[in-house]
Amino acid sequence: MIFNDKKVIAIIPARSGSKSIKDKNIVNLRGKPLIAWSIEQCLKSKKIDEVYLSTDSRKYARIAKKFGLKKIIYRPKSISNDKSTDYEFVKHFIDNIGTNHGVIAHIRPTTPFRNIILLDKIINFFIKNKKYSSLRAVHENPETAYKSFELKNKFLKPLKGVRKTMDELNNPRQNFSKTYSANGYVDLYRKEFILKNKKLFGNKVMGYITPLTMEIDSKAELSYMNSSENN
Repeated sequence: MIFNDKKVIAIIPARSGSKSIKDKNIVNLRGKPLIAWSIEQCLKSKKIDEVYLSTDSRKYARIAKKFGLKKIIYRPKSISNDKSTDYEFVKHFIDNIGTNHGVIAHIRPTTPFRNIILLDKIINFFIKNKKYSSLRAVHENPETAYKSFELKNKFLKPLKGVRKTMDELNNPRQNFSKTYSANGYVDLYRKEFILKNKKLFGNKVMGYITPLTMEIDSKAELSYMNSSENN
């Protein structure tokens, strides 16, 4: 199959069985299920041609349909557990969806607050820049990761590979290189690359810097987002 690199298909993964927060992907966030935020953003996007939910749950599928998402792909429980990888569900998606979309937008429901104009700008950038095998949205860490520690037998140690003493790690952050974290705003893959290389990202990954972006991975983060109107 010849893939059209200008056509974008979005996949929103929402497995059941989360341990950090029970049914995290459908938990209430400011009056609606968590997955609803990502569904509505994708459906409003001008750069996303089709949107799918990848889930192992009929309940999640029913909720998604209430918010306008009609396309559901059910994945087996064997690739829907805590140790399952993104590659597994993306490959399952590719194998079961016979379209010529060349770009896959991975939209994580745990990053609920996105600016749709920025989302489309990122996708458009990736479409036009074919030298990148993939793209990850990232934001600058408020504190460089080089000043982080490992804890071994209650003793703080520099991270493996960071050749600094504990006193040197106390120097101003301006003395260290900036570091960035993937934030789930969007990851973009090329379908042809995945099929040829059996991996998602490869070595030519574009890091697209976004504003600081909140993710929901804990009850404390969920509570904060529900109580704060800042998004």
